Amino acid sequence: MDKIGKYEFMAEPFHCDFSGHMFLGHLGNQMLNAADFHSTDRGFGMKYLMNIKRSWVLSRLAIEMMEMPSQYERYIVETWVESAMKFFTQRNFCVLDNEGQVYGYGRSVWAMIDTETRQPTDIYSIDNGAIDKWIVADKPCPIEKGGRVKMTDKAQLVRTIELYYNDIDINGHVNSVKYIEHVLDLWNIAWYRTHRIKRFEIAYVAEAHQGDKLCFYMEQTAENEYCVRLVKTDRQSQAEVEVCRSKVSFEAISLT
Repeated sequence: MDKIGKYEFMAEPFHCDFSGHMFLGHLGNQMLNAADFHSTDRGFGMKYLMNIKRSWVLSRLAIEMMEMPSQYERYIVETWVESAMKFFTQRNFCVLDNEGQVYGYGRSVWAMIDTETRQPTDIYSIDNGAIDKWIVADKPCPIEKGGRVKMTDKAQLVRTIELYYNDIDINGHVNSVKYIEHVLDLWNIAWYRTHRIKRFEIAYVAEAHQGDKLCFYMEQTAENEYCVRLVKTDRQSQAEVEVCRSKVSFEAISLT
């Protein structure tokens, strides 16, 4: 079996926005699907891990796109493991059309947790460290890794939402992609008519659950660049707890 997984998807119309191009959140979801297909086929996927009370959780994700697939277009998501350590593994993605034209790339960092204690667990304890034989260290992924999203106390509260059933995934906490969708909803359609998402990155810090309220703090850090901090209120102490941070870089769309 090849170390690099290749999976074909179609940009279905209900996964596309008003412009006829895929929502970034849905593309992120297909990247995560590709990651699950790849790991499952090679013996360290969620289907196996859940039986031994383990699970993969996404720690960081960066997506940088030159173009988004259009409705009804078929596209391919390539994915491979770039490196692995005791508690984290780095997985990359390449999105391309059937002719080999690249749409963009993704970088991600994953941790393996014990589903009972919710604490990180040793990746190399699975099948005697078999993940090592699937590492591809020499395949290029020419985008920067997601870094620490730096924000100041000038960030302004711009939205508060409650979390419901459709926000929750198989691990019992808010789905990773739901955070992406909620962040991108901070800009309206008028903005997206004149700007496209060039790069999106997010770093997950803590879990949120159904019934929690998320507060969104936004700060503009450069031209067409915004950072967003998501916090919840601890139900016992009532203190604010940071859940994740993201950075969104936009590019103006030429209307000529």
